[in-house]
Amino acid sequence: MGDASPTLADLLGLSPEQRPWFYSALFMVIALLCAWAVDRGFSRRGRALAILMSGGDLSAEADTRLRFVRRLIVAAIVVFGIALALGQFDGFGRLATSLLASGAIAAAVLGFAARQTLANLVAGVMIAITQPVRVGDWVTFEDVYGEVDDVRLNYTYLRTPGNQRVIIPNEKLASGILRNDTLATRSIDLEVALWLPHTVDTDRAIAVLHSETGCQVTVAETRPEGLRLSVVGDPVSPPDRGRMEGELRTRCMSRLRADGLLPVAAPEGVAAATANQ
Repeated sequence: MGDASPTLADLLGLSPEQRPWFYSALFMVIALLCAWAVDRGFSRRGRALAILMSGGDLSAEADTRLRFVRRLIVAAIVVFGIALALGQFDGFGRLATSLLASGAIAAAVLGFAARQTLANLVAGVMIAITQPVRVGDWVTFEDVYGEVDDVRLNYTYLRTPGNQRVIIPNEKLASGILRNDTLATRSIDLEVALWLPHTVDTDRAIAVLHSETGCQVTVAETRPEGLRLSVVGDPVSPPDRGRMEGELRTRCMSRLRADGLLPVAAPEGVAAATANQ
């Protein structure tokens, strides 16, 4: 039988000590190239194929899942490449064997160290499947209002109307209380809350506000310190909500003051309740 074919390391004239480092670097480069190719393929061809299969524009649900699956596959390729690279060293093999021998301890230590990261990853998978938020949705989370810019493996990115980026860990998002204004429809109603003291003629205030705005005006809540009027306008697009609610609130307050129905200085309890809205 003839001699075995020379390997790439033989052709390069690498010594036995150099070979593990060479193959380790080679596997990492191959893994990164594969990850890049998959990412580019999903970004272009995968998106085009999804649009073709849906017969029109790509839905928010499909877009969110496509992004998440793409990143999950890329991460898996990179992790596999790192494992192959480390496997070229004999010391790593002995370390892996010893860790497997004490698997319970290793699993406990690793799980504790990566608890937050794994929790965010699991929460990200659940968000991608159940989709309480989708790319393009307008949501409110812990007093932050904005558009879902991206749902990644560990974090969800919001873009506020002021073009700021808010980064929320997926575990916190999955376990918190979230308001999604565009989960079922792409427009939302304007709603303004106005607090008035009980001394104000409520019927007259409702009639004045309805005459001024043409909106539906109702008593939404009563408290010992005052009552809350709700002024509901026509649906608007989410990006315009903040600006148009501010304009509507200003019109309502100006008209109430002009008719003597809104005190210049509200009672302390009413002011506090208004600040909480």
